[in-house]
Amino acid sequence: MQYLFLSLAFLSGFLLIFGVNWLMVDVIEASRRGVRRRLQEETRARHRERIEHSPDYAKMLEASDLEIEPPQAEPSLTEKMRAFVEESGLAIGPRQAVLVCLVVGVAATSLLVLVGAPAILAAMAGLLASFAPVVYIGMCRSKRRNKLLSQLPDAFDLMSRTLRAGQTTSQALQAVADEFSSPIAEEFGFCHDQQNLGLSPEAALRDLAKRTGLLELKIFVLAVIIHRQTGGNFASLLEKLSAVIRERYRIKGAINALTAEGRLQAIILLALPPAMLCILMIVNREYMMTLMNYPILLVAMFASMVFGGLWMRRIICFDF
Repeated sequence: MQYLFLSLAFLSGFLLIFGVNWLMVDVIEASRRGVRRRLQEETRARHRERIEHSPDYAKMLEASDLEIEPPQAEPSLTEKMRAFVEESGLAIGPRQAVLVCLVVGVAATSLLVLVGAPAILAAMAGLLASFAPVVYIGMCRSKRRNKLLSQLPDAFDLMSRTLRAGQTTSQALQAVADEFSSPIAEEFGFCHDQQNLGLSPEAALRDLAKRTGLLELKIFVLAVIIHRQTGGNFASLLEKLSAVIRERYRIKGAINALTAEGRLQAIILLALPPAMLCILMIVNREYMMTLMNYPILLVAMFASMVFGGLWMRRIICFDF
């Protein structure tokens, strides 16, 4: 009898703990679903605001209504800068980026002047520092594009399965936006919201390819447009495109591994002259002040570094 009571007590405790845990899991999961739903609503609201305030939205909407392709004019410097900042995924515009560059350059120049550095050295350091935000934006852009490229094969596989289940291309885009993480979820969700706000699928997809700048997405958009005009097995085409992108991504990784030594050498060679200049300014300031009497040498050093950096970048970086 005693063992029976102990067994019932143990079973009661186990069921109580199991029930409380089950209840807590349900409450937490409901809270997560609510947070996820609010995040999706806020994301769609930001997408709508971004679409409505886009300078190209009116032109794309007019071209979409007339069923013509938007004019492909040569982009201006402002448009190139805006595309460069948007591809980085940072929540700033081109004007804010230029303002940050100016502030960083002026701050660096003022700081060196206050510590007693020569004017030519302060000016060169300020000029270099003003490019630091551009370098950071470029790094964020490269990181975001690489992550987007790595997500594309799985996204195309999901779209293929969605289409085989009888859904439309627009619903396949929404499935990618719901199931994947940023940045591909943001870009595909933005494309889906553009269609809901009146743009034709062709115009929204062309803007997707233009906004991301990836060759693989341009191929995808071209495949979608041709399929809408001629028909065919679009799900099978997406599977083949996914396999091609995976192979291109593998080749790109192999190229990065083979050129890693060259990139490291380029970084060391470009960082060595400014580093030695700063070290000598601290260790033997009088010796360095002799060099400051010949500013043409500093200008020549800076020009040589820029030329060498561009030349090495041309060697170790290439598209295929």
